[in-house]
Amino acid sequence: MADSLNCDLKSLSPLQLFERVTEQGEKVRALKAGKAPKDEIDAAVRMLLSLKLSYKTTTGQDYQAGLPPKDLVLINNGTTKEEDEDLVDPWNVQTSNAKGVDYDKLIGITLPSLLLRNLCKVILMTTETARHHNKSRSKHHRGIFFSHRDMDQILDAYENKKPFYLYTGRGPSSQAMHVGHLIPFLFTKWLQEVFDVPLVIQLTDDEKYLWKDMTVEKAYEYARENAKDIIACGFDINKTFIFSDLDYLGTSAGFYKNIVKVQKHVTFNQVKGIFGFTDSDCIGKISFPAIQAAPSFSSSFPQIFNGKENIQCLIPCAIDQDPYFRMTRDVAPRIGQPKPALLHSVFFPALQGAQTKMSASDPNSSIFLTDTPKQIKTKINKHAFSGGRDTIEEHRKYGGNCDVDVSFMYLTFFLEDDDRLEQLKQAYTSGELLTGELKKVLIETMQPLVAAHQERRKQVTDEIVKQFMTPRKLAFEF
Repeated sequence: MADSLNCDLKSLSPLQLFERVTEQGEKVRALKAGKAPKDEIDAAVRMLLSLKLSYKTTTGQDYQAGLPPKDLVLINNGTTKEEDEDLVDPWNVQTSNAKGVDYDKLIGITLPSLLLRNLCKVILMTTETARHHNKSRSKHHRGIFFSHRDMDQILDAYENKKPFYLYTGRGPSSQAMHVGHLIPFLFTKWLQEVFDVPLVIQLTDDEKYLWKDMTVEKAYEYARENAKDIIACGFDINKTFIFSDLDYLGTSAGFYKNIVKVQKHVTFNQVKGIFGFTDSDCIGKISFPAIQAAPSFSSSFPQIFNGKENIQCLIPCAIDQDPYFRMTRDVAPRIGQPKPALLHSVFFPALQGAQTKMSASDPNSSIFLTDTPKQIKTKINKHAFSGGRDTIEEHRKYGGNCDVDVSFMYLTFFLEDDDRLEQLKQAYTSGELLTGELKKVLIETMQPLVAAHQERRKQVTDEIVKQFMTPRKLAFEF
């Protein structure tokens, strides 16, 4: 039996061994917490020690929770990448670092603008209204929105009383959204309240039909269902237009004209270089980036902006969407349009760890907005990656690692109280607070948050969705 196990372990890669040790450590903690029989716990501990020995023999490194091996790892297509490289595009986010994507390095590679860690402080100094929203800012000054392109131009426009508008979006890949999807919408709502400007929200149901195995009808159905979750965030119907590409493209000549202009000024070689398209991709995928670019231009919404073409756009989005808007900013001057400004957010990590972003197709990768309190508790307790030690004794002695602990990461996004968050960090890092106790805090934070969202969503009728998605003049004069 032992020989068979050793043979199996030898066939594993360093990263696979690391994952096996991590899983076994979680199992040992669960058995001890559940007061399992002593012989069962002892057997699990022996297995853990054997796995750690195999890991050290294979890698030459002692196992450290949350720190994968410094080695070549396989990413997605089977090609090798150095362990310190991150794979980030609109469809994939992969890193071998348990802390998640190295955003400072990513900025250095792909973002020519300044890092804006104190974004909210700048906005608060710039806008009088923002001072009245000081409490609602608490979740957004923790580095969640961490970089920008031309945000200084937006702040200048506001100070000089020049108009601008907000644009963000959602790719409706499933009926239920998860809590990570709330982050850009909650921040966008805050920005809209602070600046008092129009907002357009694009639902890219056409994109999901092109990329996913679903019918056009199903993609459109998901778009309308996702619209209910977006509306439940509290957007003002008089200042917000939500649209489905499958609907709006057939009704707006201005929208289609901008799509065609972008298409004419971007070559196939350029989109291949930006997005990695190949000759075997359908032509719908190749032309789609122009559709996501078009809402960046005010002339795509003549009913809102009275046909004006020179109104700048600010786009809050996750960093994986930046390739679309790098292309858009490159094209804009060539078609006589202002470049959109951008605010980039970090990724919301999967429960299993920050190496990937969450997937709507994996029910255990995240907390969904349809989850019951019991499901939330089970998911966090069972699947949330821990930065704790293998045993209580080790944890008390060495403390936990907040940089890799998913429960702490989630609290960074959703816990309102700054002082409480700092107290939890200190207690967990010192070993005073155990992993199970930290997970309990997250459970008690997420259960009422999701329940409150569900109650608001129940109030969103099909008629309200129709009103939000009807092209119309908003409460602004242009």
